[in-house]
Amino acid sequence: MEEITIKARAKINLALDISGKREDGYHEISTVMQTLSLFDTLEIKKIYKPNYGVKLVSNVGWLPVDEKNLVYKVATYLKEAFAIDTGVFINLTKVIPTSAGLGGGSADCAATLVAMRDLFDLPLTNQDLEELGAKFGADVPFCVSGGTAHATGFGELLKPISQPPFAHVLLVKPPTIVSTEEIFGDFSMDKINQRPDIDKIISCIDQGDLEGMCREMGNVLETVTIPKYPELDEIKKALIKQGAMGAMMSGSGSTIFGIFKRRTQMEQAAEFIKSSFTHINEIFLTKFEPRRNLK
Repeated sequence: MEEITIKARAKINLALDISGKREDGYHEISTVMQTLSLFDTLEIKKIYKPNYGVKLVSNVGWLPVDEKNLVYKVATYLKEAFAIDTGVFINLTKVIPTSAGLGGGSADCAATLVAMRDLFDLPLTNQDLEELGAKFGADVPFCVSGGTAHATGFGELLKPISQPPFAHVLLVKPPTIVSTEEIFGDFSMDKINQRPDIDKIISCIDQGDLEGMCREMGNVLETVTIPKYPELDEIKKALIKQGAMGAMMSGSGSTIFGIFKRRTQMEQAAEFIKSSFTHINEIFLTKFEPRRNLK
């Protein structure tokens, strides 16, 4: 094999709770994550040129293509760790919005782990990839296989769960730039009035109760992000008015998602958002996606 193309899929948090801060600086979380059909694409090729190293290019001009990018970082790490003397060329086509709570950077990192493993036939199991991914980001282990999972610890401890019934998901990403580090830094346990019942959400999913799952959804980080950016609450309310069974912020924001049973409902809601929030141009019609089929 001389080259490989792989999809890096976005994720949303169907629930996100925080129980405290760890000694290592991370927060102790409990979250249910779900992969979506929205994806970035990575094309990775072997290059037979001396001293080639790793070269990353992207369709997004402002995106770092050096060690500041997780794709470059993880490809370089694997190249050095396994003494790969072949050059590596990576073309990253971004579609997933950045600073959005959709795990785009983590998904790209995880896809690079999988693609490098397969392209160079590295002796790494899927569990090895997840453990390695935890060194690069809290969402990376989940993004290796994706699907639906309950994540604990700082996000690295994964328990795959049943996939929810099929649903359409509308993503609304305002131009707001949200810093994950800042949101977690400003998070206060004292401001939480209501927590999502993770066990109940998982039970609803196991029973195929999509409406029950949507009723129970919750994200404690909304207590930080929404007061800073009140428009996010307006978007949530608009999606519910347009027929979403549930609407919530994903991760630390700023994307708000709405879950719909019928595509026509989602399409109508998308048109309403476009006409009501004319400054928002990142709106995506997507759906739940199952786990990645890894070897």
